[in-house]
Amino acid sequence: MLLWLLLILAPGRQPAGALPKALLLLKPPWSTAFKGETVTLFCKDHHSLAWEYVSWYHNETPLRRQSGKLQISKSGHYRCKTQRSSLSDPVHVQFLSDWLVLQASHPAFERDKVVLRCRGKEEEDIMERTYYKNEEKIRSSYNSNITVYPAFNDDSTYHCTASGTYIWGGSWTETSRPLKIQVQELFPSPVLTASPSWPIEGSPMTLTCETWLPPQTSHTRLQFCFFKEHRALGAGWSHSPELQIPTTWSEGAASYWCQARTVIPRILKTSPRSQIRVHRVPVSDVNLETQPPVGQLIEGEDLVLICSVAAGTGTVTFSWHREGSERSLGRKTQNALSAELRIASVREQDAGRYYCAADNMDGPVLSKRIRITLRVPVSPPVLTIRRPRSQAVEGDVVELHCEAQRGSPPILYRFYHEDVPLGSSSAPSGGEASLNLSLTAEHSGNYSCEANNSLGVQRSKMVSLSITVPVSHPVLTLNPDVAQAMVGDVLELRCEAQRGSPPILYWFYHEDVILGNTSAPFGGGASFNLSLTTEHSGNYSCGADNGLGAQSSEMVSLNITGLSKNKVTHITVGVIGCLLSMLGLAATAALVGRFRTQRKSGAIPRNIGSVPGPDPPAQALHGPPSLSRPALMELQPLYSNARSPRTHQKGEVFHQEPAIIYSEVKRADPDDPARQDREEAAEGYENVPCASLALDH
Repeated sequence: MLLWLLLILAPGRQPAGALPKALLLLKPPWSTAFKGETVTLFCKDHHSLAWEYVSWYHNETPLRRQSGKLQISKSGHYRCKTQRSSLSDPVHVQFLSDWLVLQASHPAFERDKVVLRCRGKEEEDIMERTYYKNEEKIRSSYNSNITVYPAFNDDSTYHCTASGTYIWGGSWTETSRPLKIQVQELFPSPVLTASPSWPIEGSPMTLTCETWLPPQTSHTRLQFCFFKEHRALGAGWSHSPELQIPTTWSEGAASYWCQARTVIPRILKTSPRSQIRVHRVPVSDVNLETQPPVGQLIEGEDLVLICSVAAGTGTVTFSWHREGSERSLGRKTQNALSAELRIASVREQDAGRYYCAADNMDGPVLSKRIRITLRVPVSPPVLTIRRPRSQAVEGDVVELHCEAQRGSPPILYRFYHEDVPLGSSSAPSGGEASLNLSLTAEHSGNYSCEANNSLGVQRSKMVSLSITVPVSHPVLTLNPDVAQAMVGDVLELRCEAQRGSPPILYWFYHEDVILGNTSAPFGGGASFNLSLTTEHSGNYSCGADNGLGAQSSEMVSLNITGLSKNKVTHITVGVIGCLLSMLGLAATAALVGRFRTQRKSGAIPRNIGSVPGPDPPAQALHGPPSLSRPALMELQPLYSNARSPRTHQKGEVFHQEPAIIYSEVKRADPDDPARQDREEAAEGYENVPCASLALDH
């Protein structure tokens, strides 16, 4: 019959979170005893022996609650537990009536020494003890005890023999029942646990290599090592049964396992493999931000687009997009909750609506769209001068127009004349600005404008403006400056306008009749020389014109004294001619009157040709003999130009051809059909003083 030594701890692990098992100890520490002996049981939790509130069980039947020890004398399976421990493993205690028993020390752990004792009822009679393992002699000893080191799950069978001699001679031998030692594990095979048991991707996870040492072997030190698939984690072997993984990533289900070992004795045990699946959290609350913030980006700066998610685990793929563009601006995949995309040196065409997307294998999630606007520095403005005519004239109102083709509003424009500020104008919505200016002569010069939108100041190119000033009323002066001059003197007529842009054309008049003109290409005055005759008495004036309107001077009177020889001759000829004409007219009138009287009285027939007699004189038929044309007066050129500024149009170029005007007496036409009527009218002719007529002519 085999005696089994049942161990305190069964292989395996206790449930996670359960109280540690109690340990049942024997005193004496032998699980086999002779009938009539007693064995004391003690219940020990993980910390110390329990002296009260211990529950005892015999063959799974509860015994009354007693103190921390129990004396027994019956064979069976015994168990115990305390308030701080769970139920212990059963211990089988036997009380035998044999003369020789083989006892093994309790408890027995793997690779730990086990004491075997071959005990007889009458120890003094035993001379020699022999121990056997699997029927093979181990050792013979006169001492009662030997030490063995059984392995875990060792199926070897042990027994012993005792021999002695009788008093009267002869020898005797006793053999014990066979004993099979069931060796307890020093520590059970570890079990790997993960906390949390279903970890979330990106969160930490703690791995625990769970095993348990009996209280009486607490001095033994264990070492632990953790593995993922075939790769060791952490720093390798350590005395801590836990491994902290800061961040877990979802890569499908992975196999994790651990090992536990002792150095002395050298025992290595491996846990079963555990499949740990990391739970992936889909991305959510995708957000797009910019740096610099929206509304503060200046053209030419770098734009940073920051895409982030409030939740999501694992590897996240970020992408950035601009509305209206099919291709993405960029893409990044990383184990992070945010990513950045930098766009270097943005331009105005980069403005628009932007958004980003995030995806961790559950489909992309889009952010809200944000509008990116650029603050554009102003470009150099262009200045234009808008005038009512091609040539700016004093008194005109011109518009200074300044416009920057590019630039974010508002834009402040300033206008300058020779770098002196004229004024400013704002364009709140961008575009252009204007400044009206009423021109004076001082406004000629260079103009420019300036544009400023707080991102920089730009100045336009210079634009020149020339102001044309209309001539003022000229002033006519005579040199010599006298009111009375002599015939034959040379008189200088000086005409000058105090204001007016060149060139200026001056005209000179005698009694509103043009004498001539002179040009002043560079402005100022002009002169005209005149050799005086008696006809030159009267009023003089001058006019000035520079294409913007003619102006006349006031009249200046001049009296000429003394007659020249030519003038006397002209008068004499005129008087004689007048007298001869009057005499001829009187004779003709007398003849005509006589002829008409005779016709009325019948003295002269109608048909003159039918009456014989002498032919009538030609004077009688055709009126008074025609007078020879009086001698023409000596004519002098009166004017050097017959065109007056009073008739010339604005903008004409002054090119005048000189002309000479002469006077003559009109000769009577002998074939004039109205001649007879004029002869009749001559009957009533009144005499006019010839001298007066000649002077008038």
